[in-house]
Amino acid sequence: MKKFWHIANNIESYICRTLLSIFVCLLFMQVIARSVFGHSFSWVEELSVYMFVWFVFFGASYAAKLGAHNRVTFQFKFLPSGYIKYIEAFADLFWLVFNVYFVYLALDFIFNRMNRFQSSQTMGFHLSWVYIVLPIAFTLMTIRILQVNYHRIILGEEMRDPDEIDLDAVKAETDGSKH
Repeated sequence: MKKFWHIANNIESYICRTLLSIFVCLLFMQVIARSVFGHSFSWVEELSVYMFVWFVFFGASYAAKLGAHNRVTFQFKFLPSGYIKYIEAFADLFWLVFNVYFVYLALDFIFNRMNRFQSSQTMGFHLSWVYIVLPIAFTLMTIRILQVNYHRIILGEEMRDPDEIDLDAVKAETDGSKH
């Protein structure tokens, strides 16, 4: 059960790693096929674009899990530190409302408004398989926003912004643990 929760808690990371690996390998194969054999596969570029789009949306959800989305934080320097997490949570409430509405619109588009005959140009599958990433990723992002706020407000944990991590200190800690 512990392994299941570990995978569920890191699903975006696993999906992003897999997508990145596959589309980089596909594009590398395409470059080799073109330059060495003078032949290209028409489906590789299209599939790589779709995989990159999925990578971006799952990456956005992963960034939400890390609390790493861009925010305007200059105004927080003028406020007591105890209020900041509540103001950010209030701002996240708007983000949640947007996400829920966007999931509704995406599902409505995919299942009700999308052209039934709209398919991939080279691979021939219905494009709803590409667009389904929108409600999935935005639902995951909504869950991650709630998760981050739960950890920050209810459990009182401090979320470390990945952009503010001192890489030299991490490297020194890592080098120090090797000796």
